[in-house]
Amino acid sequence: MSFLKITNLRKSYGSLEILKDINLEIDEGGFLVLVGPSGCGKSTLLNTIAGLEPITSGEIAINGKSVAGLHPSKRDIAMVFQSYALYPNMTVAGNIAFGMEIRGVPKDERDKAIKQVADMLQIGHLLDRKPSQLSGGQRQRVAMGRALVRNPQVFLFDEPLSNLDAKLRVDMRTEIKRLHQRMKTTIVYVTHDQIEAMTLATKIAVLKDGILQQFGTPADIYNNPANLFVADFMGSPAMNLLTATVEGGGNDLRVSLVRPDAEPLHLPVAQVGGLAAYAGKQIVFGIRPEALTDPDGADRNARLLVEGDCLIEVVEPAGSDTFAVTKLGGKEVVARLRADARIAPGQNTRLAFNLDKAVYFDPQSQQRIG
Repeated sequence: MSFLKITNLRKSYGSLEILKDINLEIDEGGFLVLVGPSGCGKSTLLNTIAGLEPITSGEIAINGKSVAGLHPSKRDIAMVFQSYALYPNMTVAGNIAFGMEIRGVPKDERDKAIKQVADMLQIGHLLDRKPSQLSGGQRQRVAMGRALVRNPQVFLFDEPLSNLDAKLRVDMRTEIKRLHQRMKTTIVYVTHDQIEAMTLATKIAVLKDGILQQFGTPADIYNNPANLFVADFMGSPAMNLLTATVEGGGNDLRVSLVRPDAEPLHLPVAQVGGLAAYAGKQIVFGIRPEALTDPDGADRNARLLVEGDCLIEVVEPAGSDTFAVTKLGGKEVVARLRADARIAPGQNTRLAFNLDKAVYFDPQSQQRIG
């Protein structure tokens, strides 16, 4: 049975509808990440779970019990905010213990809980300091420690790493993942960073304009995007999305991509499915940069691997990889090659297309075909 279940949830401010019929559920111990661009409704959704925002209609249930209309203090949740929200006049130990003091937890139990979370988060040497004496990463650990001592049913994180620099963000991401693996507590986590979403989540909910675009595992979201928005939003570099024409018929379908100063590139289709109805029509052809690579670096387990010549316009060495930019279907295309791939701008280079990984979209509805 799902531990956290959201059913037909709507949230409006007057005539402005912010969340539109959201349905989500996650098992106990799961890590649900709400991801999407600014203003998509993800923080509002988190706040409705916390009880900080009343819902307009629908249902939120935790461990089989409805919490709609229940005061935040009675929902058995703990929240970690983007701003840390620490009391500046209290020590680290005081900040961590404050909630327990309010609830009347005996001092010896408080001290034991403080030591336990301080050891877990490696902040034992900071317990006597004030927040002003801490770095951003240390403050974030203290905010997490304050939530952890609650031992709640659900942890809620609202963009907790957005105020940290890039390296510290990666380090803290690892800490949060390690913490989840150790504690196995249910977590709902809001971010606009799709790399955070992919690395942390057991399930991802992608939102746009208050509408749930897709809900699934990171692999589902990445490999089988439901629509053009998800395909473009998830992944770095983003998926290549190109205008193509479907040719042929029956089980012998191909997609045709125009090339500058060359004949069109014709690529066979791995699985025809719903694409058969688009014969003679234009579609959007999607392929990830790592599925477009130098022939020696291509996936040898691929069932349908096709090579084609492409004029390389830009080469971008990136240490472990080399990115090459070419042009297909009237758009710039990014290929991800091995670091030692011999490639130079201005030359025609053989690239391998892993068509097992190709996806197709209807240009009008923007939904996935097949």
